[in-house]
Order: sequence, then structure tokens, then C-alpha cells
Amino acid sequence: MRRPRGEPGSRAPRPTEGATCAGPGESCFPSDGPLMCALEQERRFRLPPKPPPPLPPILRGGQRLEAALSCPRFQRRPQQHLIRSLAEARPEELTPHVMVLLAQHLARHRLREPQLLEAIAHFLVVQEAQLNSKVVQKLVLPFGRLNYVPLEQQFMPCLERILAREAGVAPLATVNILMSLCQLRCLPFRALHFVFSPGFINHVSGTPHALIVRRYLSLLDTAVELELPGYRGARLPRRQQVPIFPQPLITDRARCKYSHKDIVAEGLRQLLGEEKYRQDLTVPPGYSTDFLLCVSSCGSVLPVRAQDPFLPYPPRSCPRATRDPAQRVVLMLRERWHFCRDGRVLLGSRALRERHLGLMGYQLLPLPFEELESQRGLPQLKSYLRQKLQALGLHWGPEGG
Repeated sequence: MRRPRGEPGSRAPRPTEGATCAGPGESCFPSDGPLMCALEQERRFRLPPKPPPPLPPILRGGQRLEAALSCPRFQRRPQQHLIRSLAEARPEELTPHVMVLLAQHLARHRLREPQLLEAIAHFLVVQEAQLNSKVVQKLVLPFGRLNYVPLEQQFMPCLERILAREAGVAPLATVNILMSLCQLRCLPFRALHFVFSPGFINHVSGTPHALIVRRYLSLLDTAVELELPGYRGARLPRRQQVPIFPQPLITDRARCKYSHKDIVAEGLRQLLGEEKYRQDLTVPPGYSTDFLLCVSSCGSVLPVRAQDPFLPYPPRSCPRATRDPAQRVVLMLRERWHFCRDGRVLLGSRALRERHLGLMGYQLLPLPFEELESQRGLPQLKSYLRQKLQALGLHWGPEGG
């Protein structure tokens, strides 16, 4: 039952601004009246004053860098001007932990900042005696990923000495360092001879990282085969080799909805027909291709299913007289995230794949993201693909096969 306004238990009216109520049934006193002023003075006298907030400590270069890189908001929105200025911190102010944070930050956000990368390289050289391979693998990660060879002249000799000293201590770290150097085309022969030795391979076979190490060793063996004709040391036995990249890279899987692959596939289907290209084919020794075409010696695009789409690997294993005269053309999507941020330099893993596919005999046709993004609709994309293929001297029958 609703109570009449003003009966006991009904809601009391709100106090007006500038007045204080002592409670129901009692009178209200102005907040600036003599009684309230006296009570406030008594309260301040009896209660100790609140201590002032502590002043933030003065952070020196390395501490400022660590604090900035550990902040989640900073990691989500990189501020290149800040980390560039912190690269000028004095070496004695920096620690391995701080420099590892910086290296991981650059690699994660694809920031190819020469000043910061040179600072990491200089730190590695200066602190060589105090660094173990588990720390070094993290420090060299951005150099391979960002496809950056430092100007520091002692960088490579320093890494070779560390590998010679630490190779048998941490096998996975050793192979990780060599993977970064592989992307930079700076593989030291002595370290390769060690990781391909039977003793090293037998040692890693019983570790939890055996599969990933074998995959990396397989890639290193491919680099030796294709890029180091003068190497005469040990090689990875054929029975130990595994596919290098058995599935698409993590970044491509995570960003597949932003990729141009589906619309390019539809353009090729309408232009050539489904029988004249293969999508997402992995070719020996384990490199994925976006789109592969088989082309006759006169430039005619052939049905892929009627041809062997793979070129022999290793290339020198097939005598020149028995080689298939048909060419294999690989259309390579160059998406925005395949490059270092704010630059035109391919990431190390992408550059390595394209380099090795070219050395194996595949003809590469890059499709840059700027050109793909400028096409408005499928008709324009088909015209763009037609021009790209015809520029290579390719021809085919009526559109759609």
C-alpha cells in the first residue's frame, strides 16, 4: 500500500546544496556555518594529516626503457620516437633483460629502427663474455626477422665466438641463432659443421625440442644446398630431413580474412580456368606457394593436373638433359604484414622463401599489396592479372579454360 506523502517511513526530501542534515527528524545546518566549521577544525586536529604521495623515482636510461616496454599500453601502441631516444642511454645503464625486451618489441611490431638495432648489436659485442646463448638467441631475433645486417663490424665475429663456446650447451638456442643468421645469409661454416655432426643430431633427438630442431636443421641444410656451394662440411642426413614449413605461417593464418588470396583465386579461376593453376601447394623441400602455374617453353599455360608441378630438389640432382622444359611460375602475394612496418623491406622469412624458390628454378611473379588494394572489384582485378601474366609472355585459351 502506498504511503501518503509526509508519513513516517516515506522517502525524505534530498538536502539542498550547501546544507548538511544530521539525520531524520533533526534540523539541517549550513556547511559553512560556525558549528560545521568548528567540527571540521576539531576533526583535523584529532586525525593525522595524510602523507603526500611518494614522488616517482628518477629513472635512468635502462630503467626508463624497461618501464616503457613493460607497459601494456605502450606495447599495443608503439611510440617509435620514445624508444629511439632511449637508444642513446649509456651502455652501463642497460642490462640483458632490458635489451631482450627491446629486441622482442622490435621483432613483434616489425619495427626496423636502425638506431635501436645498432644499439642491440653494440650491446652484444660489448657484453659478449657475460652473455649465454639463451640470451643471445633473443637478442639476434630482430635482425633476422627484420632482414637487417648491422653496421657493427664485430657483430658476426662475436656471434661466431659465442656459437663456438656455447653450441653444445643449449642446442635449441644454437639452432635459433643460426636461423636468424640464415635469413641474413651470414652462416658460419664452423657452426654448420657442428650442428650437422652425428653427435649433435643424436643429442637433440632425445630432447623435447627434437622435431622443431630437425625442422630448423632441414632449412639450414636447404640454405647450404642453394646458397653455399663452397661448403664441404657435414650435411643433414636425408633420413633426418623433414618438411620445413608443413603449414601456413602463423601470421597468415591469423590474418587470412584480410588477405587478397580469395579474390585473386577467383580472378585466376575466371581468367584461366580451375585446371590451370594450383593454390597453396607446398613444393619440396617444404616451401608453400600461393598460386602455381605450369607453362610450356612457348609460353602457353598448361593444365596443372596433367603436369608434375614440382621441380626436382636438390636442383643439381637432375641431369640437365632430362629436365622438364616446362616452367613453373609462382604468383606470390606480398601482403602488407609481409613487410617491416613503415618500409618496403620484406621480413626475413619472406625474403628467404622467395630467394630459395628462385634458386630452385621457380619463376616468381610478386603481387604487391599496394597494387592489389588499388583494384576496384573483380573486373579490374582480372584485367590486372591479365596484364601481369602477359608481361611474362604467357598466353592461354578462352577465359575460364
